[in-house]
Amino acid sequence: MEFLRSFFSFLAKIFTPRGAQRRYVLLVILLAFVIFLGTYNWAKPWNIFATKFNNAVKVDILGTYSPRDFSLGLDLYGGTHLVYQADVANIADKERDSALSGLRDVIERRVNLFGVSEPNVRIDRVGGDYRLIVDLAGVTDINQAIQLIGETPYLDFRTEKPGGATTTADFLATNLNGKNLKKATLSFDQTTYKPQIDLQFDSEGAKLFAEITKANLGKRVGIFLDGAPISIPVVQSEITGGNAQITGSFTSDEAKLLVKRLNAGALPVSIKLISQQNIAAQLGSVSLAKSLKAGLYGFLAVVIFMILLYRFSGVLASLALLVYAIIVLAIFKSIPVTLTLSGIAGFVMTIGIAVDANVLVFERMREESKNGKSLMASLEDGFSRAWPSIRDSNISTLITSGILFWFGSSIIRGFALTLAIGIVVSMFSAMVITRLLMRVFINTRLSKHISLWIR
Repeated sequence: MEFLRSFFSFLAKIFTPRGAQRRYVLLVILLAFVIFLGTYNWAKPWNIFATKFNNAVKVDILGTYSPRDFSLGLDLYGGTHLVYQADVANIADKERDSALSGLRDVIERRVNLFGVSEPNVRIDRVGGDYRLIVDLAGVTDINQAIQLIGETPYLDFRTEKPGGATTTADFLATNLNGKNLKKATLSFDQTTYKPQIDLQFDSEGAKLFAEITKANLGKRVGIFLDGAPISIPVVQSEITGGNAQITGSFTSDEAKLLVKRLNAGALPVSIKLISQQNIAAQLGSVSLAKSLKAGLYGFLAVVIFMILLYRFSGVLASLALLVYAIIVLAIFKSIPVTLTLSGIAGFVMTIGIAVDANVLVFERMREESKNGKSLMASLEDGFSRAWPSIRDSNISTLITSGILFWFGSSIIRGFALTLAIGIVVSMFSAMVITRLLMRVFINTRLSKHISLWIR
């Protein structure tokens, strides 16, 4: 709590320094920042600018930036929703997490064949059962999706063509494939402590691998998964006994991922389709339009309430609320947050929460003014004395959001994420932006008419 107080006090000092001239400079900087974020949120002009910029300098904006719109969930964009039952009865408890992670990994690769933008593939636990949930936004051919996801990933080993290989097409197919691989495990070299992958083949695979390595000494043998190379090691010696090692300049995380992919060559967990749903794009667009309309009406209602109750202070709070909305949307687009109906509900809810802090401050200002203090003194005391209540209420809501995100399902997690982001930005909006606006305008002729600020 003390950290939050110190952090927001630091921000307040930055944005509210002494001297009216410096405040005006900060106001101009804030205005430019808001215009930039507003343009960024408005997809069409921003994407046109980003495309031209990238074409001119051949790099993405901010290093990894590229033109894109908001990421919409299945319920807003339309598409296919599939639910599979994962059979883990024959998998040991200590290997269950790894097997389910490998299952999710291979399904994600298959989903990418659709060219789906940011597909949602996850594992949910319902009681003692494990479910594989696949959301394919924009995919309308549900039968094709079911067929592709249900196929077994294909793992195979290939050798270089005579004369060497410069592309993946220069590798010859062999009879050794995923059906011959019993297990892949992660280990570390005892001398260099670098990660390596240990392969164990069945009897047929051991024989084939020995023949392949003997015939390709000093050459590369490619390991392909779904036609894509995942490792192309150089054969150092003939390998017999059905065991092999893959070494290379990869990190521990990369090695773990490779082990998952190898073990996923023949699905580590069998799955059975238990539910399918096709959401029409038209239905999604209707839901999106209704959600945006609800958000707009909620915003306007809050603005009207603040202006009627707190007059010019309410006007400034409404401007800060507009800045808050722009910042939150920019964060949603940058992460990106996949917006669903529940996520938008969380965002709409935070509009009211964002104003709550201003209400506490203005009510405290009203009390200080009745005690005979000047408008500036009432402003400073109002913010400082309202902070403990603002801090405690928002922290309690953040804790609730964290619990919902940690233990909730995907729908609840979307709501919790947008709620948490909104709460953090709302504290910045109320304690920094509103304070800056009030400090700027309080030095104008309006300060002579206290009744215009508070009753």
